[in-house]
Amino acid sequence: MSTTAAGLLFIASLIIVLALAHRPLGDHMYRVYTSAGHNAVERVLYRLLGVRADAEQSWGLYARSLLAFSVVSILVVYGIQRLQDKLPWSVGMAPVTDHIAWNTAVSFVTNTNWQAYSGESTMGYLTQMAALAVQNFVSAATGMAVAVALVRGLARRQAATIGNFWVDLVRGTLRILLPIAFVGALVLVAGGLIQNLAGPHEVSTLTGAGQTITAGPVASQEAIKELGTNGGGFYNANSAHPFENATTWTNWFEILLILLIPFALPRTFGRMVGQVRQGYAIVAVMGVIALAGVLLTNVFELSGHATVPQAAGAAMEGKEVRFGVPGSATFAAATTLTSTGAVNSFHDSFTPFGGMMTLFNMMLGEVAPGGVGSGLYGMLILAVITVFVAGLMVGRTPEYLGKKIGAREIKLASLYFLVTPALVLIGTAFAMGSPEQRASMLNSGPHGFSEILYAFTSASNNNGSAFAGLTVNTPWYDVALGLCMAFGRFLPIILVLALAGSLAGQAPVPAGAGTLPTHRPQFVGMVVGVTVILVALTFLPALALGPIAEGLS
Repeated sequence: MSTTAAGLLFIASLIIVLALAHRPLGDHMYRVYTSAGHNAVERVLYRLLGVRADAEQSWGLYARSLLAFSVVSILVVYGIQRLQDKLPWSVGMAPVTDHIAWNTAVSFVTNTNWQAYSGESTMGYLTQMAALAVQNFVSAATGMAVAVALVRGLARRQAATIGNFWVDLVRGTLRILLPIAFVGALVLVAGGLIQNLAGPHEVSTLTGAGQTITAGPVASQEAIKELGTNGGGFYNANSAHPFENATTWTNWFEILLILLIPFALPRTFGRMVGQVRQGYAIVAVMGVIALAGVLLTNVFELSGHATVPQAAGAAMEGKEVRFGVPGSATFAAATTLTSTGAVNSFHDSFTPFGGMMTLFNMMLGEVAPGGVGSGLYGMLILAVITVFVAGLMVGRTPEYLGKKIGAREIKLASLYFLVTPALVLIGTAFAMGSPEQRASMLNSGPHGFSEILYAFTSASNNNGSAFAGLTVNTPWYDVALGLCMAFGRFLPIILVLALAGSLAGQAPVPAGAGTLPTHRPQFVGMVVGVTVILVALTFLPALALGPIAEGLS
């Protein structure tokens, strides 16, 4: 079988399984978030938290609860890192330095999982489990909670509340993420990943030199790292390390985990608004963009467009032989189309246009299918913008699911869209304008610019992957990228919750002759067009200075 045919079969099998899982998983999440009852474990947690589980919250209280939880989480993760040498299972690791501890705490709480450190030589086992893995669960559950709150805003009529953050957080963690991650970890252990608390192993290499092999609770963290679209690896090599990703079929399974929940959430959306076909429209938009991104990344990497790959006959630099080009390119597309940021190859070594696709996927806002929760609410924001544009074309007040999109709603949606481009472009400009920060670039010219553009794009979109040629383990980059992660996560969330509150308070507007049907292929095409055009207008000049210039040189 040819490499291209194998790659197409790899992609097709993923599509089939995702299609089969879409309905049952989407329906399960619908039941989780609409159920009136609480189980015994949940009731205990609510008592410990002092939460009135049956009391709903306004959007402002929902947002304050989320921010308070996130601030406490940052402090806890920071504290564990700084004190890890005094905690059990430190395996001899020293305290993490202050600026790396800050960057890592913000990174994992914001679901970014940007890593300015090597995990196997920096973090003890308790830090990996109690700080980082726990945040992999709750940061993902937070994104799902925000998405569900926005859907409630669209579904409810003249309501003052959008749910209860604490209930949504606990249910998303215990009823959705934990069971799937548990099964996923068992599958990964069967595939060859390690799961233990053994200390480092000293071994002799074939040349007689000594080498330290770090063990640890890897499989459990790997499962939720992918399922929760987090991305932070136990090892510096991330999913290119055989202890994190052992075989071609575990590689396939990890991609499946990345895409599983984001592609099922539109079904949950359709059920909650009482129109399943609306969910099909949203997942169709996601699917069209995702398939284009995956195929183009594969095409650019398989064609090997660059002098060295063409001379060598393949673009295998920075890629694992056991995965090959299609397995690496598909993983790279999946991890940047979502907010995962895990890598099984090094994007810095991709061909210029292949690297451009990983950048472009993130610049789309990671909505196809996007991060767990964040992909759905990002896509719904784009749907709101699309109906507003369509309303301008026909001279009619735009509506979406029976809700008017007035001045307040479109301002909130527009501000949401502008946050991350502002962070990306301003951060890149500051770094490029400073000789000290340019000194961190391994490469000069367009590729060096791409390294910095990628770093700020990844941090601001809460992705976490990197062009590895940029040295970011400096106080300036740790602080600057940490701020981009925080603002890139929480400002959009506040705007989404404000939009949810505004929509929930509206009375329904009956559909008329001029109402744009938002469940048909025409609307799917319009949303795809608006998404791509907005990104092209915003980022094309920056891409022209980086990967496009490199690819055409």
